[in-house]
Amino acid sequence: MTSTWILGGHQTDFARTIRKESADDGIGADIADLTRDVVLGTLGAAGLDPGDIDTIHVGNAFGQLYTGQGHLGAMPATVVPDLWGVPAMRHEAACASSSMAALAAMAELEAGRYDCALVLGVEQEKTMSGADAAKTQQAAAWVGHETDGIEFIWPATFDALADEYDRRFGLDDAHLRAIGELNLTNAQSNPNAQTRNWRLSSDSFGTDDHVNPLVAGRLRRNDCCQITDGAAGVVLVSDRWLARTGRRPLAKVAGWGHTTVGLSLASKLEASVDQPYVMPHVRTAITDARRRAGIDGVDDLDAIETHDCMTPSEYMAIDHLGITEPGQSWQAVEDGRIARDGSIPVNPGGGLIGGGHPVGATGARMLVDATRQVSDTADGYQVDGASRVQTLNIGGSTASTVSFVIERVGDA
Repeated sequence: MTSTWILGGHQTDFARTIRKESADDGIGADIADLTRDVVLGTLGAAGLDPGDIDTIHVGNAFGQLYTGQGHLGAMPATVVPDLWGVPAMRHEAACASSSMAALAAMAELEAGRYDCALVLGVEQEKTMSGADAAKTQQAAAWVGHETDGIEFIWPATFDALADEYDRRFGLDDAHLRAIGELNLTNAQSNPNAQTRNWRLSSDSFGTDDHVNPLVAGRLRRNDCCQITDGAAGVVLVSDRWLARTGRRPLAKVAGWGHTTVGLSLASKLEASVDQPYVMPHVRTAITDARRRAGIDGVDDLDAIETHDCMTPSEYMAIDHLGITEPGQSWQAVEDGRIARDGSIPVNPGGGLIGGGHPVGATGARMLVDATRQVSDTADGYQVDGASRVQTLNIGGSTASTVSFVIERVGDA
């Protein structure tokens, strides 16, 4: 089996509102301008020209729904004409869309079809009111079966996940609020984080309904990620490409895991009723990635980039990643091991709650941040000595789950 290497990566500023910017033609910018920014930024970070790219994979979740624009596989060539003729395709798997793009690109490299792949995640969400934007995202749930009569589907969904943890193991809401506090605090030093300029106080993470209002069930505003515009990209290359060019990559994709189950949350919870993990298929994706990377467990990792669209999703990730035993995620919150200076930092740049969650771009952003960590280039949020990082990216209520293990070049 050949290896896949990361030559470079780029992330746009997730605090931007694209439609409020002016494009070159003087009218409001749109997803085309965002795509141009991430293509050029990613090529620049990798030190490549458009002519060096053999294949393109674009992750996007809600293009038509937010902007009316579909056919986004063709958008890179539209905005960077030097990419005309390069084969490209779009991938959709809700929040895991650009992780799917990376998996598809890796398969092409490993099969020998191509040697240099541009992987992008692009999402423009701030095209409507916040309430309408949030409602648009119900398309990633089982529409008509679990969405009717629910105003904010994803806060409600992950509140239900918290309820399940409470039923099985007990759950203190203070631990959820502490996860939100950690990620928003971490984001303060991330130069691309959506919330880096937020003014925060202890009340921001408390139960004051004015400062931190309820959104759904037990979840408050700072338990939830924000509607975000943003894009991220990486260039993946094969062993053959490195041998031919003599270039040194920034990181290695050492392992991957991918599982898919049904759309509804209820079906997942029912399937796991007698099992130790609430989402055993998520655990499988994690352990598959580690098996392929040749590592045993969480002690072989230096940091984690995980999906915290809502605080319960990170609470679930903590025990599924093996940081604690099942149902004991609260221990890692209380003892500080998941802090940036802890024994296993989680989301050192702020994750989704602090950093921002342009849905289809999140998987690629995780790869960018993991690469920065293992190459000592995570300015402002570097984990000292990080050489191996695992990502965990979920789509919907974990219907699509992807995990990667990213390693420093030269490590086993």
